[in-house]
Amino acid sequence: MTALSANAPGQRTRGEAIVRAVLRFSPLLILAVAWELVSRLQLVSTTALPPLSDVIAAWFDMVKDGELLTNGAASLVRLGAGLLLAILIGVVLGIGMAWWKAVNVLVSPIVEIFYPLPKSALIPVTVIWLGFGDASKILLIFLGCMLPVTIGAFNGARASDQALVWSARSMGAGRLRVLWDVVVPGAMPELLNGVRTALALSFILLVSAELIVSQHGFGYLIGFLGANGSYDAMYAVVLTVALLGFAADRLYLIVTRRVLAWRA
Repeated sequence: MTALSANAPGQRTRGEAIVRAVLRFSPLLILAVAWELVSRLQLVSTTALPPLSDVIAAWFDMVKDGELLTNGAASLVRLGAGLLLAILIGVVLGIGMAWWKAVNVLVSPIVEIFYPLPKSALIPVTVIWLGFGDASKILLIFLGCMLPVTIGAFNGARASDQALVWSARSMGAGRLRVLWDVVVPGAMPELLNGVRTALALSFILLVSAELIVSQHGFGYLIGFLGANGSYDAMYAVVLTVALLGFAADRLYLIVTRRVLAWRA
């Protein structure tokens, strides 16, 4: 009796977690059922919207023949390389702009000019510079994603607690030591928000570039399958990109909570 009572709180906690998860993702389930019904009842042309069950079947076929995995691997390598470069350089630029006035004077006008520019407009520019290979897609993702990371790092560093900065300096800490021990930790929330924005933007830029100038990748598959009338397979690729983006964002939020656990 005592053992049952001791386990009851844990069981309730697990049960509540399951209920919360079901409620949280129930809109996706409702959307999936509505998609299937709308298509099966021919409320919308099956050419425009194939049944979800057909899309799932096409997804398994593409996985079995390796088409989806091969093209997906190519896309993820491009995305990872471009995003990693954007984070590394964006963090350095953003914190440098906030910490050194000369860097701010030099870089700030460039950031302000290019931030509102539609990043897809850079696709022909990157192709002219680097051709139709992987390098042009990586450069596009890098250029597009670096700006939100830079701005996040800049805003975070500028918002650092000045009392802590003054305290560190009064204790004899050098400028670089203050930067590393005080400014960078204080900038993390804004910086991580900027990286999250860049993560979402990287998927958009990747598929946009591959739709136009690529012979492999998710975007290429979407364009090729759509042009050939394989709409169930095309939707399968679109859903794959959407689910990968969603999974990447959820995983990033978990990492963010752990990185910022010290602030709790």
